[in-house]
Amino acid sequence: MNKIELLAPAGDLEKLKWAIMYGADAVYLGGKKFSLRANATNFTIDEIKEGVKFAHEHNAKVYVTVNILFHEEDMTGLLEYLKELEDAKVDAIIVSDLFIIDLVKENNINLEIHISTQECTLNSEAVKFYKSEGVKRVVLARESSKKDIKNIMDETNMDIEVFVHGAMCTCYSGRCMLSNYMTNRDSNRGGCAQVCRWVFDLYDEYKTKISDVAEFAISPKDLSLLKYIPDLIDIGVTSLKIEGRMKSIYYIATLVSVYRRVIDKYLEDKENYKYNKKDEIELYRCANRETLPQYFDKFPGVNEQYYIGREENTNQDFLGVVLDYDEENKEIIIEQRNYFSKGDVINIFGPKKEPFNIVVSYIKNGDNELVDAARHPKEILRIPCYKKVSKNDLLRVNFLG
Repeated sequence: MNKIELLAPAGDLEKLKWAIMYGADAVYLGGKKFSLRANATNFTIDEIKEGVKFAHEHNAKVYVTVNILFHEEDMTGLLEYLKELEDAKVDAIIVSDLFIIDLVKENNINLEIHISTQECTLNSEAVKFYKSEGVKRVVLARESSKKDIKNIMDETNMDIEVFVHGAMCTCYSGRCMLSNYMTNRDSNRGGCAQVCRWVFDLYDEYKTKISDVAEFAISPKDLSLLKYIPDLIDIGVTSLKIEGRMKSIYYIATLVSVYRRVIDKYLEDKENYKYNKKDEIELYRCANRETLPQYFDKFPGVNEQYYIGREENTNQDFLGVVLDYDEENKEIIIEQRNYFSKGDVINIFGPKKEPFNIVVSYIKNGDNELVDAARHPKEILRIPCYKKVSKNDLLRVNFLG
């Protein structure tokens, strides 16, 4: 079986562990400085060390983003930080400001270098340049087409990483100035205000407000290449990357488990592999934004954008976390997250297992009393299940039929 890396986001130490438990081969994360997701919790050096230790114990890797574009005042402490990352035994750093390549080499710092998507790499000549500088991997721009990716792979023989799921930028990767212009928050230094998600009043050519038109947006729909995983594997891509360092553990677990399942099923039996629409439904229910292949199969048009309004309905699909399984009484001990009641059919999923349904024939509270519903978030409850489950399996609304 040819190995391809599934790379997941880790906004904090808890999410790092969930991503790896649910099947990620590697995670990427940011420290407290020099990272583009400034609003994420991010990691202290001690947390990075703990995360690396956990990952390596589970045969996974850790990549740390050092991917802001540096202004002069940002330079303080960078060299020391890189040495701390080396000491923490991180597997690679992800950079966008190219001086870091020389800084690492000149100081004999043992860190593998990956070029960030912020460099907006879309051609083989750029990849050849990075390769000549000793770079190990290039993360292509989200705007890469299948043809672009294949040509780059054929021309460079380089480790290539491709985003397969997550938010798109309304501009080309790393080239947006809207946040700087509208809010004075620098998107290339971790402060993106996501202006492309705002809505605006619409005016005609005479600067007259068009009153009968809904608020106008310039937001692209999200990216998903789930359907094209076989194509990416056959092209020879090194790593498939999921975006979302600020997402929940439920989001991370769901996306990683679905992409893990699809990758493994295709690699196990390429000739008989069939795309399962239910996998797509799982991803959609988790994020509630439309997803499309975007640039991969054609140049995006009106159908790949949100222009006049959009709906992002939140849901309460995530019902609970398995804490333990009582084999004697055939009961799951859970920490509840959202409301469910006696008689509901719920779905259980976890690492390396197919999702399955159970009927909630009764619910017991912490005092072993029967109750008709789970009403209190994080309450410890018991429900019957004759199929053994594992700690950290997840419970959700049954939307798969």
